Amino acid sequence: MKYIGIDLGGTKVAGAVFNENGEILLQKSSLLNDRTGKDVGNLVCEFCADLCIEGDISHSDKKSIGVCIPGISYSATGCVWAPNIPGWDNYPLREQIMTEIPNATVTIESDRTCYILGETTMGCAKGCRNAVFIAVGTGIGAGILIDNQVLHGNSDIVGAIGWLALKPPYLKKYDQCGCFESHCSGEGLATQARYFLKEDKQYCGQLRNYKIKDITSYHIFQAYKEGDPIAVRVIDQAIEMWGMAAANLVSIFNPEKVIFGGGVFGPASRFIGRIKKEASKWAQPISMKQVEFTKTQLPKLAGLYGAGAVAIKFAK
Repeated sequence: MKYIGIDLGGTKVAGAVFNENGEILLQKSSLLNDRTGKDVGNLVCEFCADLCIEGDISHSDKKSIGVCIPGISYSATGCVWAPNIPGWDNYPLREQIMTEIPNATVTIESDRTCYILGETTMGCAKGCRNAVFIAVGTGIGAGILIDNQVLHGNSDIVGAIGWLALKPPYLKKYDQCGCFESHCSGEGLATQARYFLKEDKQYCGQLRNYKIKDITSYHIFQAYKEGDPIAVRVIDQAIEMWGMAAANLVSIFNPEKVIFGGGVFGPASRFIGRIKKEASKWAQPISMKQVEFTKTQLPKLAGLYGAGAVAIKFAK
């Protein structure tokens, strides 16, 4: 059996050939370059074909292909929903790959599922039977491993923690991506800063150097280092809510580890100690004393290693 993993993001795709121990033998990556719909599906298939050629995998070899996608994978149909890829509302990705790649078993999982599998295979959750990966980037999601099984739920939507209700009252803006994500994702941080800038007409700090519409989470973290009051307000609020969300997950699932990753935890990894302190106020106390909070050991590769783990786990 030959094992191939594909990690598809909103802007790029990476792929690798793995051995049976989950180690990468060769890998490659490419930008999507504004591809949409079937063109993205074609690129994924091209990646699989190219990895077969470069890895000396023949048409007759049995292959198990694991695919990590930035959205929801519907296991019953093999179709996927990916909000950052136009035309992927219910896209038949599994069927396309199996049609174009001979002798292939194809298993598709959400990015949050692949992140926790990557960490348990090759990262900081290796050896854990119970762990949670909190992914904070453009959006927010959680990969949840309980009793050595990744949770999926009734319709494969487990881990959509961007909708955690953490800050009443309910606001209309939460309709699109939920309360938690509206405040604490990368885009949520920027949205909060823009709101505070419009609200505070007397403010003349570092963030005034940018057009309000151009402000990103990167600018907020840079301004925070300089003690900018709006940046501090945005980050302090996020630390409180990251802590509350983690506390809820600790109380519900009693994990050994809570792992923070995604583009925001990058710069936000410095706050993990403060996040744990906040979580300790809210979480079930015995579970909280037992859990470790940490940043990912695979900041660029958790999804790819997870896709490889999926390929190995579901090989037939």
